[in-house]
Amino acid sequence: MLRLHVVVTSTRPGRVGLSVAQWFLERAKRHGKLDPELVDLKEVNLPALDEPKHPRFKQYEHEHTKKWSAKVSEADAFAFVTPEYNYSCPPALLNAFDYLYEEWTYKPAGFVSYGSVSGGTRSVQMIKPTVTALKMMPLPEGVVIPWVSKLMDEHHAFQGGEAFDKAAVVMLDELARWAGALKTLRT
Repeated sequence: MLRLHVVVTSTRPGRVGLSVAQWFLERAKRHGKLDPELVDLKEVNLPALDEPKHPRFKQYEHEHTKKWSAKVSEADAFAFVTPEYNYSCPPALLNAFDYLYEEWTYKPAGFVSYGSVSGGTRSVQMIKPTVTALKMMPLPEGVVIPWVSKLMDEHHAFQGGEAFDKAAVVMLDELARWAGALKTLRT
């Protein structure tokens, strides 16, 4: 079965991204067409890019980069769970992209964005050129969650709803379709 990494991109204290990612992970498990795994950039804990050689050479000197390379290499597809910071994406996400190159190529990227009025869509639009430069396929289908704070329960768990569930299924269908098609380019 093709592997999906559900990537929590926010690392800040008090983040809701982990709760949103756990909600999406459960939808991915129920969907059943991909084998999902939660990957939290806060736990990965990459420092600001510190590799002396360009990632295209894959000559990594640091253990954290070698571990990150192995983790990204495992995946056939990605669902990036992202907020919007100052009309852009979280710096931890851009940093995580910049560490590697070949490990990202020919894999689809879906986005579960959240925030206030824009639902994190500006973050997604800012990161799509980077994803494209890495030869990934950014999907137009996504899950957009505006006013996320109103959808959290008293335990800070994201509650979602029917419209979000439907959007998740559409995106997961497309991730599975593209992951299968792009796998041939990686072999």
